[in-house]
Order: sequence, then structure tokens, then C-alpha cells
Amino acid sequence: MTDENQSAKTEEPQNVFNIQKIYTKDISFEAPNSPKVFTETWEPNNNLDINTNAHKLADNVYEVILSVTVTAKVKEDTAYLVEVHQAGIFSLEGFSDTDLHGMLGSFCPNILFPYARETISDLVTRGGFPQLLLAPINFDALYEQHMQQQAEAAKAEPAN
Repeated sequence: MTDENQSAKTEEPQNVFNIQKIYTKDISFEAPNSPKVFTETWEPNNNLDINTNAHKLADNVYEVILSVTVTAKVKEDTAYLVEVHQAGIFSLEGFSDTDLHGMLGSFCPNILFPYARETISDLVTRGGFPQLLLAPINFDALYEQHMQQQAEAAKAEPAN
């Protein structure tokens, strides 16, 4: 291989992805209607809310926070409310702006979700309730849906 070919090869940008740290940033568990709720027939209505947030910490270093909130109600009473903010610090180099946005909005939350899922299951069980196993989530589809909603909102805004 000639020196010219070798230098052209090394100049190509390479995508580098590393997980620096995964941690629980915030946890909240409430069982406001216990012990009464334990005497009810356990047929909960679960509501799941998910949100992601990312911000830059340094050059090529980002914190991504996956917020998962589960509210379980029996009849009209809240049995429990559990909220977990699972976070990670990620190094991302060489990505285009579009790819970087996708990595932070979809790929990183996919990595964080199993940790949040386990934490939620553990908290619910420790609260005296039956184990809660959250189904896998397609963060790629959620990200695409979010991007479509943003595009539609941008089209709907009147031009100045």
C-alpha cells in the first residue's frame, strides 16, 4: 500500500462509542394507599411514561438520562408510583450531527433501559407488590415518532 493510500485511509472519520459510566441518578417510590390497597383484588391499571434527555458534559462526552415512571392504580386508588432516572455517561466521537442525535435519543436509552427496568422491578417487589416486568421498548421507533412530530410542528409554525 502506498503512503498516499495509507494517509487517505487514516483521514476517514471513525465513529467511536464508549460507555464511561452507568448509574441511577434519582429513585422515587410511593405507596400512598397502603395498607388498604393490599386488601383489594389485585387488578392494576398501569400507566408508563418514558422520557429521555441528553446534554453535553465535555467535548465528545454526553450524559443521557432515561426517566421511567410507572403508576399503578387499583380502581381509583394509586397503589404505587415509581420513578427512576437511569443515567449514563457516553463518549461519542466522529458521528455526524444527525447520527449523534440518533445515538443520544435512541441507542443510549436502549442501553440504559434494562438497568431502569431491573430497578423498577426491585422497588415494586420491595414495596410488597407483585413483581413488575416492563416489556422491552423500541426506542428506535419512539425516536422516529418524536422526529416526525418535531417536523410536523415545524411545518405548522407560521413563517415570520
